[in-house]
Amino acid sequence: MSKFNDSENKIVMPANTMLNPVPAIMVSCSHKDFNEGRPNIITIAWAGTICSDPPMLSISIRKSRLSHEIVSASGEFVVNLVSRNLLKACDFCGVRSGRDYDKFQECHLTSIPADSLSSAPAIAESPVSISCKVAGVYELGAHDLFMARIESVTVNAELMDEKGRLCLENAELVAYSHGHYYELGDVLGFFGYSVASPKALKRRLDEMNRNHKKKSG
Repeated sequence: MSKFNDSENKIVMPANTMLNPVPAIMVSCSHKDFNEGRPNIITIAWAGTICSDPPMLSISIRKSRLSHEIVSASGEFVVNLVSRNLLKACDFCGVRSGRDYDKFQECHLTSIPADSLSSAPAIAESPVSISCKVAGVYELGAHDLFMARIESVTVNAELMDEKGRLCLENAELVAYSHGHYYELGDVLGFFGYSVASPKALKRRLDEMNRNHKKKSG
C-alpha cells in the first residue's frame, strides 16, 4: 500500500479545537436558587457520548456561564437535540445570557417536565430530549466537563416507524462545523457497511435515503 508523504500539501496549525463536525445541542436546566427558579437554556457544541454501559455523556460549560452555576447546584440537565426548525432558537441561546433573557419566552419554546429528573425541564419542541444526572465534574481550564448518567430518553412519536425503529434520519438534525450550522444530508453508510455484501449495502442505503428524502420533501 502506498504511503502519502507529501509534506508540502500539509500545513501545521497551532493547537485549537479543530474536531469537526460536532453536535449542536440545547441544554436546559433549572434550580430554585437561580433566576427565581426560571429555567434556562445554553447552546453547547462541546458534547459527546462517553460510555454505552451504563449510558453516559458529557458536556463542557464555561465557568462564567449561568448554566454552569445551575447545573452545578442541581446536578442534572437535559440535552435537547436540535432540528432545522429549532436552529434560530439554538443560535439565540448561544449568544444571549440567561441572566438577561428568559430564553424560553424569547424563543417561544415550551418548558415541560423531563422524565426521571426533579428540576431540569425538557424543551417540548426538540425531537429528542436526553435526561441526565451529573456523575462527576472535571476542571479543565476555560470550561468544566460535566460527566453524566443518561437516565432516560424521550423522542417524538413521529420518529418511530411501524416496526418500532427510531428513525433519526427524519429528525432534520443539525451539526456545527467551524462556525457554521449544517443539516445532516444523504446517508453515506451505516455501522458495518464496509463488510456488507453489495446487495445488502445497496438495499440499506436506498431505503435510508428514500426515507430521508420522503421526510425532507
